[in-house]
Amino acid sequence: MNDNPLNPISKIKTGIPGFDNITHGGLPKDRTTLISGTAGSAKTVFAVQFLAAGIEKSDEAGVFVTFEESPADIRQNMASFGWDIRQWEERGQWAFVDASPQIAEEIIFAGSYDLGALLARIEYAVNKTQASRVAVDSLGAIFTQLTDYGSIRHELFRIASALKHMGVTAVLTAERINEYGEIARYGVEEFVADNVIILRNVLDDEKRRRTIEILKFRGTSHQKGEYPFTIMPDSGISIIPLSAIELKQSSSDIRITSGNEKLDDMCGGGFFRDSIILVSGATGTGKTLMVTEFIAGGAIKGERCLLFAFEESREQLFRNATGWGVDFRRMEAEGLLKLVCRYPEVAGPEDHLINMKAEIERFAPNRIAVDSLSALERVATVKGFREFVIGLTSFIKHQETAGLFTATTPSIMGGTSVTEAHISTVTDSIIMLHYVEMYGEMRRGLTVLKMRGSMHDKNIREFSIDGRGMHIGKAFNNVTGILVGNPTYISQSEIERVSNLFQDDPDV
Repeated sequence: MNDNPLNPISKIKTGIPGFDNITHGGLPKDRTTLISGTAGSAKTVFAVQFLAAGIEKSDEAGVFVTFEESPADIRQNMASFGWDIRQWEERGQWAFVDASPQIAEEIIFAGSYDLGALLARIEYAVNKTQASRVAVDSLGAIFTQLTDYGSIRHELFRIASALKHMGVTAVLTAERINEYGEIARYGVEEFVADNVIILRNVLDDEKRRRTIEILKFRGTSHQKGEYPFTIMPDSGISIIPLSAIELKQSSSDIRITSGNEKLDDMCGGGFFRDSIILVSGATGTGKTLMVTEFIAGGAIKGERCLLFAFEESREQLFRNATGWGVDFRRMEAEGLLKLVCRYPEVAGPEDHLINMKAEIERFAPNRIAVDSLSALERVATVKGFREFVIGLTSFIKHQETAGLFTATTPSIMGGTSVTEAHISTVTDSIIMLHYVEMYGEMRRGLTVLKMRGSMHDKNIREFSIDGRGMHIGKAFNNVTGILVGNPTYISQSEIERVSNLFQDDPDV
């Protein structure tokens, strides 16, 4: 243990994805940490994963003290995460101290309840396995046998002191009643532990959102605030540390094609290789076509392309691409394309983010397209969706990969979408597609609204779609109000009249 007050407190890496980022290195070594949360907030999963990661990643043995679930239940429940606890027990890397209630066991309430025998069992297990990590789940089950808060506080100090004497890093779980109420059920637990971590599972607008907060880290630094996390079926808790995102990615001057020669000209020579591009427009304006051309343009150059589709199936995408003269099936067979089609409602935004990052790392694409971001709004809170967007776009930029995202505007004539409001500030380029009503006829318009680091065409140009794709034509020179959804034709005589006013009177 670090007894020198001039030296910083040592930390051990927990091995829990994202956790060591927000704690600046892990849990303080040889200290106790309280993990508090309501029912279903993943306290037990955190406690088990703390030990499992120690065994798998640091070769550190662990002792699990259970007061609620039996060892058999824990072994079975945690097997779905890929943790073979029985195998670790056979190797001497894991030991249970079973204090769970037995069937038909009568609970006796007594103010003089003594933990001496239990602590002796824990110390024996620690010595036998040479454990450096201990998890106690949960404190509330102990305190139901105590009659007053004085006894609870005394026994808490006793547990913490005994664990520190054993020289182990320990996590103790405790239940709380409300997500934003008392830290723990009895109101004294947080004053005894060196560190306090809160897990939340909040229901917001019929959507669940899990977060973790480091409330107290005695004598050491940590990130402040709540951070989203999720529980993956094959790996356990994974925290998304947005605070760890750094603006250190490199910037490239290399241009890549959008897949459309005329659009490349409008963008000043194409997209930058490491840029994030947003294509925004009403339904049917050609967003998926732009995604198809973007992928086809990369495949022609031998680039690997990854498409995440949240609105259409593989067969629909194959059919649509074929209708525009693009063979997605051949690209996939040649290893130049990978399609990942998922319905948004099958997971939360945090799960989607982690799965998408894993797919990107496995496939190592040169181009990434997401069609569409707007579909993911349905499964996320406002804050959760923004965190998803920031997390995904920053990850893509760090890969120095071009990313094209589509977003659907709420009205047929255009307008700002919720998605666009969340992503526009982190994009390098924005392309807007519009419907333009002219003389009782619906026409389509395209404008490059933003092209960071490059000159670009400022005109709103008409385009058409046929079996060969998108064809961009002339600008709507005599039309105003397209961007606000109220196009108005201006006659040539009116244009000349206004022009003459400027020439006759510079102050006009």
